[in-house]
Amino acid sequence: MRFRLLRRRLTISAPRVAVRSAMPWPLRWLAVAVLLGFCGAVALWAFEFGKSIAGLDVVSQDELLQLRAEVARLREQEQGLQTTAHTAESTLVAERAIREGLLGQVKQLEADNRVLREDLGFFEKLMPATASEGLAIRSLQAEVLAGMQLRWHVLVIQSSRNAPEFQGRLELVLAGTRNEQPWSQTIPAQSQPLQVKQYRRVEGLVSLPPNVVVKTVTARVLDDVSVKATLSMTLE
Repeated sequence: MRFRLLRRRLTISAPRVAVRSAMPWPLRWLAVAVLLGFCGAVALWAFEFGKSIAGLDVVSQDELLQLRAEVARLREQEQGLQTTAHTAESTLVAERAIREGLLGQVKQLEADNRVLREDLGFFEKLMPATASEGLAIRSLQAEVLAGMQLRWHVLVIQSSRNAPEFQGRLELVLAGTRNEQPWSQTIPAQSQPLQVKQYRRVEGLVSLPPNVVVKTVTARVLDDVSVKATLSMTLE
């Protein structure tokens, strides 16, 4: 019996036996991955070794250093330009402030000069032309505003020393045309009596009738008896 079994195993008709590995499939994939990584590392090493032999790596390092130096130089130049721009802007702002300040001072000086001229003219008018002039109207100014109102200004003085206080009234006489016809009107300049010791400034605003063109303005100082002083002006 044993002989038959042995002969069956040794002859062609003996059954085939397959030998298989007992390694599980996850270990097989891990082995394949390790093999591929090793191949990639060898290929990368070969590439780097070729670059070093050809001198490409040295050239790239030199170019990189040059580019870095150029970038640093451009950054410094940009910072210098920004500093210059900020300095110029600050200088411009300061110059504008100084200019505005000077313009303000010029305007103030012009206003002060105008006031001084007015005061000078006022005190010149206070000086009497003769020693015995007495009560007089030394200044009369008038202007028409937008054809609807008349602004006027009168200066009355007594040039005599220790003169008694004058009490009277002031009147304005307007003359011109209305609707191309002769026209005139007497306007009491103030409702209160006019009192003058040394000098008196009186001013006011008169509403004009429609279609009136004022050509002359006359100021008169009156007392209870007669006209004491008069002064006329022509409007252009």
